[in-house]
Amino acid sequence: MGLVLASDILARAFERIQREVDDCFDGLLPLPDDARAPLIEAMRYAVIGGGKRARPLLLTATAEMYGVARDCAVLTGCAVEAIHAYSLIHDDLPCMDNDDVRHGKATLHREYDEAVAVLAGDSLHALAFEILAMPETSSDPYVRTELVYTLAGASGASGMAGGQMMDIVAESENFDLHTVTRLQQLKTGALLGAAVEMGAILGRVPEEGRAHLRAYARDIGLAFQIADDLLDISGDEAKAGKALRKDADAGKATFVSLMGEEKARDQAQALAAQAVGHLAQHGEEADILRALARFVVERDR
Repeated sequence: MGLVLASDILARAFERIQREVDDCFDGLLPLPDDARAPLIEAMRYAVIGGGKRARPLLLTATAEMYGVARDCAVLTGCAVEAIHAYSLIHDDLPCMDNDDVRHGKATLHREYDEAVAVLAGDSLHALAFEILAMPETSSDPYVRTELVYTLAGASGASGMAGGQMMDIVAESENFDLHTVTRLQQLKTGALLGAAVEMGAILGRVPEEGRAHLRAYARDIGLAFQIADDLLDISGDEAKAGKALRKDADAGKATFVSLMGEEKARDQAQALAAQAVGHLAQHGEEADILRALARFVVERDR
């Protein structure tokens, strides 16, 4: 498939999933006529009308390869996006990264306040697992249980939250390349990997049949983070929709600081190509996943 055609297919796929995720959250988060309204408003602020939706797209693209109904895949993708959104809300708080801008608009604790931000993050975390327990997500209770297990593992101390803890420690310790790689596999890669895995779980792919998808997700997860590190030193804040160059200011070791910009860029490209290679057993049904692998290293935000 040509690069122009792949780019066009991916652009349409992003437009579709962004619209579907917004519509899904709109239905999941109606405004109550009571004192909880500010909390729900804040949750809606965090999940509607912002973000690339890369994780839901990974999930729905994987699920589609195995014939999963689109509405079930989108609903499951919203569970992953709810976890991602909660992590960004908490990550932006003054006690963490203390950021003022996210997705081109004020961070949630700036738009509301810190207490509302904490509660909105907590509530989105809970919403993710409420979604996965719903029969609308899958009629098979075993599938729902495996979805819960997978997302929980990717979100906690053995996944995203553990990586965030390592990132905090990185401000006072000199991490080597191996440790930075492990940090990013947890902080960024775990949730990306869960999205791919959960798409396959919805498709009832047995665990032993998912090895190539795990390898794909592992490679794009690292490529995604290397690209983020490159954007952090040379990107445009207006396009990124968030503050850049904070890692360098904090003295954190990154792929770029440890490898150099040119080698880091080459490594990201190699990982993307390797990720595409893991999909060799699939035909055109995997074209969106292939295009996503290339997108993560070519994006400007």
